[in-house]
Amino acid sequence: MRTPVRAMAVAGESMLPALRPGDLLLVRCGGAVKVAAGDLVVARHPERDGLLTVKRAAHRDGDGWWLESDNQRAPGRQDSWDFGAVPDRLVVGRVVARYWPPSRVAVFPAGRSAPS
Repeated sequence: MRTPVRAMAVAGESMLPALRPGDLLLVRCGGAVKVAAGDLVVARHPERDGLLTVKRAAHRDGDGWWLESDNQRAPGRQDSWDFGAVPDRLVVGRVVARYWPPSRVAVFPAGRSAPS
């Protein structure tokens, strides 16, 4: 069985230095995707309908994930420090690679921090 992969663009500076605005990512989506602490994940924002956010899975918290920004000083940054743990059902998938820009192509193995 294949796991769907989606392309997504990074907006904002909350994940600097690992991810920069304009980076293009491949995200493995679906219920079969396993998330581990340290992974970069895409989740539905728990308070803003329709907004997807990319964050680092810091740790499990009850029935969800504590998701954090790498750059806590970014303007407009929102993460679990603002809205609490994100339920599993809102985690869309795990970032597996950055494919743009070419100078920053990278693969992000599960359970490991993304390179900057």
